[in-house]
Amino acid sequence: MRKLILQMQVSIDGFVADAHGDTSWLVSDWDQPLKDYVLALTAPVDLILIGRKLANQFIPAWTARAGDPDIADVYTHRINNLDKMVFSRTQTEHGWKNTALVNEDLTEEVARLKKSPGGDMITYGGSSFAASLIQEHLIDEFHLFINPVAIGKGLPIFHQLDQQLPVKLVSATSFSCGIVALFYQAQYHR
Repeated sequence: MRKLILQMQVSIDGFVADAHGDTSWLVSDWDQPLKDYVLALTAPVDLILIGRKLANQFIPAWTARAGDPDIADVYTHRINNLDKMVFSRTQTEHGWKNTALVNEDLTEEVARLKKSPGGDMITYGGSSFAASLIQEHLIDEFHLFINPVAIGKGLPIFHQLDQQLPVKLVSATSFSCGIVALFYQAQYHR
């Protein structure tokens, strides 16, 4: 069965953005070992799942990176060429190659995808999309990139849980750019 991986950058106090959605505090100058970590993480992935809100920022950013020879790299090429699904009940177009819009029930569609043939799937959120996936116990692996900043208030991803979510720490890796990558496997009792 395919796994669904969540890769998300968070503050040390557990937020993915501040209360206004600002993410300017995220470490963007990644060192080469972190870039290599992410390439290895996405190696078995053949599908990206994202919510509409993130797609509106994600699509233009990655499309622009691909067109800029100064910043285009292996990871940019990989992101732009992987198949993608944008989950939205309102959006009618997206403008990104290899991308399908999905307005089906999130839980049913992801459960169906997990049972279908293919490589693993990855999601980057946004916060409400990730929270919905977490609430429905659809995430198999959590790769949380802890940024060296506390922001006090913001957008969480675990706030919709109505019961404890047991996880097992697989690894913790620190990088010179200040990020610590925590890899947890979900331990759902189904």
